[in-house]
Amino acid sequence: MTLKKTWLLSLSLATLTVIAACGDNNETNEGNNEGMNNGGLNNQEEEPEGNNEAALEGGETAEQPEMPEPDLEGVPDVVAEVNGEEIPKDEFEATYTGQFEQATMQSQMTGEEVNQDELKQLVADNMVSTELLVQEANNQGYDASEEEINETLDEIAVQNGLESADEFMAALQEQGMDEEEIMSQVELQVKVDQLIASESGDMEPTEEELEQAYEQMEQQQEQMGGDEEMPSFDEIRPELEQQVRQQKEGEASQMLIDDLREDADVTIHL
Repeated sequence: MTLKKTWLLSLSLATLTVIAACGDNNETNEGNNEGMNNGGLNNQEEEPEGNNEAALEGGETAEQPEMPEPDLEGVPDVVAEVNGEEIPKDEFEATYTGQFEQATMQSQMTGEEVNQDELKQLVADNMVSTELLVQEANNQGYDASEEEINETLDEIAVQNGLESADEFMAALQEQGMDEEEIMSQVELQVKVDQLIASESGDMEPTEEELEQAYEQMEQQQEQMGGDEEMPSFDEIRPELEQQVRQQKEGEASQMLIDDLREDADVTIHL
């Protein structure tokens, strides 16, 4: 799964999942921190076949399957503590609800029931990783300019299929977030981006890496049995460059998270 700007914005991520019905590739059965690297929102998931049946005889339409509810019973007031900073219940519940809806959409396609206990642990773990990155960015004194904040806001909007930053802001405000809170989250995102960039070094993909990415894409298409002709290497080179760059950033961020965890005081209360 690709690294998107919104992987840091836990609350925004959960909210946008609801309003845009977007899924990410953060598989619940992996049980690792890739949600930090892959927490971005991707294209809208297709509904499982059979959910939208044609009108039945007599004009009645097929009934949509009932969506399960997230199990929030027993969530403590403080879900986790990270170097003395608390992750409160309300933030966890907002993020978990969004992730649960994503997992539920995926489960409708795979037929596998969502393991909510595992998902809760994964969400809490990812939120701890987010907090570690935010703390490190602040400790190193990174600063976000107004121009960088606005550019990031525009990028988040485009990545989530919205027309503009204003539409992105309006969508989040409809879900209860105020402008100050949104801008604060985006500012943190910019700082963490700077931190990751400094740790990552040269992110430009080599020719060999691009060729490997293209070969993997060819193999995936063969496995899926698609009849469509594979685009040429040159035709999709920009997409390959973005994919490889995002993969490198994701790997660098995960290495940094692992290093930070070694010296961190972390307690998860779930």
